[in-house]
Parts: sequence; structure tokens; C-alpha cells
Amino acid sequence: MKNRLVWLQGVTCNGNSHSFLNLPTLSSFLQTFEILYHPLLPSLLTLEQLPDANPDILVVEGGLRRGWPKADTDLFDLFMVLAQRAKRVVVVGSCAVYGGIFKEYDQEITGVLFDKEKKSKLYDQFSHKTINIPGCPANPEWIAFGLESDTMHLDDLHRPKELFAVTVHSGCTRNEYFEWKVDAKGFGLKEGCLFYEQGCQGPYTHGSCNTILWNEINSKTRSGTPCFGCTEPTFPQKDLFKTKTYMGIPAKMPLGVPKRAYLTITGVAKSFFIPRLNKRLIDED
Repeated sequence: MKNRLVWLQGVTCNGNSHSFLNLPTLSSFLQTFEILYHPLLPSLLTLEQLPDANPDILVVEGGLRRGWPKADTDLFDLFMVLAQRAKRVVVVGSCAVYGGIFKEYDQEITGVLFDKEKKSKLYDQFSHKTINIPGCPANPEWIAFGLESDTMHLDDLHRPKELFAVTVHSGCTRNEYFEWKVDAKGFGLKEGCLFYEQGCQGPYTHGSCNTILWNEINSKTRSGTPCFGCTEPTFPQKDLFKTKTYMGIPAKMPLGVPKRAYLTITGVAKSFFIPRLNKRLIDED
């Protein structure tokens, strides 16, 4: 018997819906569900019929806010009705998980279980059946994992450890530059580490972006863009493309790395000049 699925949109830009449509196996994957409602996919119910839905899985995209109209009712009230009926709640995208970007402009907006780092008023009621899949947007493979997996291990922010136990730094193709402290001099280049000068959040952001690639081929850092840290409750941060330093030392150490160990290792690495890492990968001269 197929699980009945309702995809509820709150205050959102639709980014996670569009990300999900890029799932390479989307067609066959959807055959395993009964889609009661999705805003972009063929559905058994209309938006107006949504209050009568009885889903097994409720997907929430976008932040929650009282007074936000949805299906001729209040978004928050509609969420409460559907979440109480659902066996499982899968929260996708950083707006639905923490409040996200929209909360920067409207403090009434909250995530389902979390309001930034703090537990929301809904935590005690729904935490036992809620899985958080953050990201701006969330990787489609992560969303699929959250929908189809009945058992998983969750961290303190209710993120599956199978996806978020590692940092974005893991699997980054620029790690050799990181180890030898060779900086990237701009965006879009294949050479250099984006951590030291370009504000990359990869060493302290939980996510498998560089091991479960987007569209099976790419990630931000692989394309030459710093990680924004979008899976963390502190997202969005100001000065995204700038690495804050004190006397040339990053103000924030990579996750779990003692400052003394960092200074020792990077000090040694910086004292060596590795010619191969200081020239273009494909030299046209």
C-alpha cells in the first residue's frame, strides 16, 4: 500500500519544490507514493480540498506564520490539522526548518520544530515524528531520503545523521589547497581554497553537498562558489563572501579543530611553497 503524501507550502520561494523536481529518479520515485496534493505535480486533491486530506506523510516547505492565508484558512491552523493526522512530518528547506531567509524580514515566521536555534512551541507536540531536511534549497536526493526512509538516526536538530553527520568540507575537491593553505583569488576558479579569503562555510557546516552531488555532477565549491552554510540555523549570515580574521587567523576554527592544532598545522603548511598548487590546473601559456 502506497503512503499518501501531502506537500504543504508555507512562506516560501518554491525553491525546494523546484529542487525536488530535479531528482534524477523522480518519475519512478513518485510511483511509490499516492500524491494527495503537491502544488506543482498532478494531485488527487485541489488546494481547496486540502483541509480534508488525511496524509501518511506531510511535507512542509516554507516557514509557518499565523495569519497567512492558505486554502481559504489560516496556514498555521491548516498545518496543525494535517500534522496531527500524519504519521510522519518531513520538513524540507531552511525556511521550514528554522525560519530561514523570510524570518529576517518577519519575526513572526518560524520553522516547524525550531525558531532559529531555539525549539519552537510545536517541538514537544511533533518532534517524535518529524524529520528535518534543511538547505536553501535542500538537495533533491536528501528530500527523497527523508521521504522513503522509515528508520534513520537524527541529530539534535532532527537532521538525519546519514546526510548531516559530515561537513560540506568532506569530499570537497579543494581540500588539497586547504591543507597547504593556498587561497582562491576569486569565484569560479578551479584553483585554491575558498575558506581563507572568500568566506566559505564548508568546514563548519553539516551537509553532504560534496558527497551527494547536485544533479549528480556539481556542488557550490566545485563550481567555485563558497558554501553559504545554508543547512545551519545561523543561516543567512551577513558578509557571506568574507572570511573574518584576527591578525590573519580565521575568527572561527573548522568544526572540532582546536585553535592550537590549527595554528600549528597551518603554520607548517604555509612555510612550504608547493609549485603545483600555485599555478593554473590547465595552463594555456
